This record gives sequence, C-alpha cells and structure tokens, in this order.
Amino acid sequence: MASAVSDKIRERRNRVLLGPLPDDFLRFNISPQEQQEAADRQTAIALQQQYSGVAQVQNAVGRLSITIAQAKLAKNYGMTRMDPYCRIRVGHVTYETSTDPNGGKNPRWNKVIHCLVPQGIHTMTIEIFDERNFTTDELIAWTQITIPPKVFAGETHEDWYTLSGKQGDGLEGMINLVLSYNPTAPYAYLPQHPVMIVPRADGGGVKPLNVYRAPPECGAGETLEAIPVLNENDLKQIQEMFPNIEKEVIKTVYEANRGNKDGTINSLLQMAD
Repeated sequence: MASAVSDKIRERRNRVLLGPLPDDFLRFNISPQEQQEAADRQTAIALQQQYSGVAQVQNAVGRLSITIAQAKLAKNYGMTRMDPYCRIRVGHVTYETSTDPNGGKNPRWNKVIHCLVPQGIHTMTIEIFDERNFTTDELIAWTQITIPPKVFAGETHEDWYTLSGKQGDGLEGMINLVLSYNPTAPYAYLPQHPVMIVPRADGGGVKPLNVYRAPPECGAGETLEAIPVLNENDLKQIQEMFPNIEKEVIKTVYEANRGNKDGTINSLLQMAD
C-alpha cells in the first residue's frame, strides 16, 4: 500500500505541464493605482532632493574629496560572503560606492567622491550595506564622522574610523578614509551626481535613482583655480610603487596635495599601510 502511494507521489512530481503560460506568470500583481502612487512618491522625493541640492550648491564654501579605501568588519552576516557597498551623506546629498562582490568582512572600494560642503557642515554620515538580490539590502554598520579641523586648513588626512552596528557602538569594525578639502572656487569642481534612495513599486527594497542637475554658473569676475595635472611619467612611476591602488585614486590624492609629488607618495603610503 505504501509503495502504491509513493508511486503516485513520484508520478505527480514527474508530471510535466505543457501549454502557454498565463500573462501574469512570475509577475507582481500591482494595480494601476499602486503604480501611480509609487510614481508620485518618486516624483515628490526627486523634487525635494533637487531643491536640497540647489540649496547646497548655493551655500557651498568649498569642495571635500573623500576616498573610501576599505573596511574591516567584525562579522559576516550573509549566508555566503557579503557584498558590501557604502553610502556617505554630506549635508542633504547622499553618495554611493560600487558593490564589492564577495567582499565579506574586508571590502575594498577605492572610491573617490567629490562633494560641495555647505556652510556650517562639519560632519558626514557613513553607512555600509550588504547588497541582496531578493530582499532589502541589509544595513551592516554605520558611523558619524566629524571632519578634522586640519582638513579644513588644507591638510590631507588619512585615518581609520570605528563603526557601530549589531555588535555595539564602535564594535562593528573600522573604515579607512582619506580626506582633503579645497576652500577656493568650489564651483570649479562639479559634484558627482548624488544618489537618491526611493522605494521600489514591487516591494523589493530600495534602489538608487540618479538626479542630474545643471552646473551653477560662475558670477562675473570669478576665476577658477587650475586643477593640477599629473603627467604620464610621474603617474606611471607612482603606479609602479602602488600597484594595488587605482589610477583615479592616485590622481585624486595628487590633486588633494596641490600637485606635490612627495606629499602624494606619503599620503598613498599611509593608505597602503
């Protein structure tokens, strides 16, 4: 008797259904009203972000360069190795690194972000997420950093900052950043397109949406400071000294050191430690 029941179950499992699939197969059932509500939310957030960005540009006092080098996290929270990425908020604008696939507890980004600093802003917020395919990206670690006064004085600063998370305050690991600041002619440098987080209509978490803005026009009589250019010979020489650091990171550190080659090498040595 048991054998006959097992045969029936096996036959049912092995049965193949033929024929056309329904139109809604593997699709989310979202009503037109829900789609419109999601579109309205995105439009409202886009307008809010745009106005915030315009205010930030108008009140900018200088440009901050942030190199997000790497992180050392306390724990791997994924079923496999985590895919971490980083978000940084300065003022009302949020920026995002690319994802380090299988970065696990030791992700490396070597991402350089240029952002305008509004008047009165002396801190920035950092969050590290684990990118997920089928669920909402998980927040792993976070911290708020006070920009050191010597950075505003023109020095390039490299340091490890503690992270908070499920393990406790300051116990989730550390993140390595290089900071530099240029107080002159902030409009000479266009900020990278900020990343605005908006809800997805299918309920699958949050995804970034780029908001593009036209650059501000310089007023009459304003002069833009020339950006120091690293020649190919020096770039090749420095790359040979630091093969694990990307070319764009080297160029940005060179620019942050106002074209000082020795200062650039010292800053890169601090990053490589």
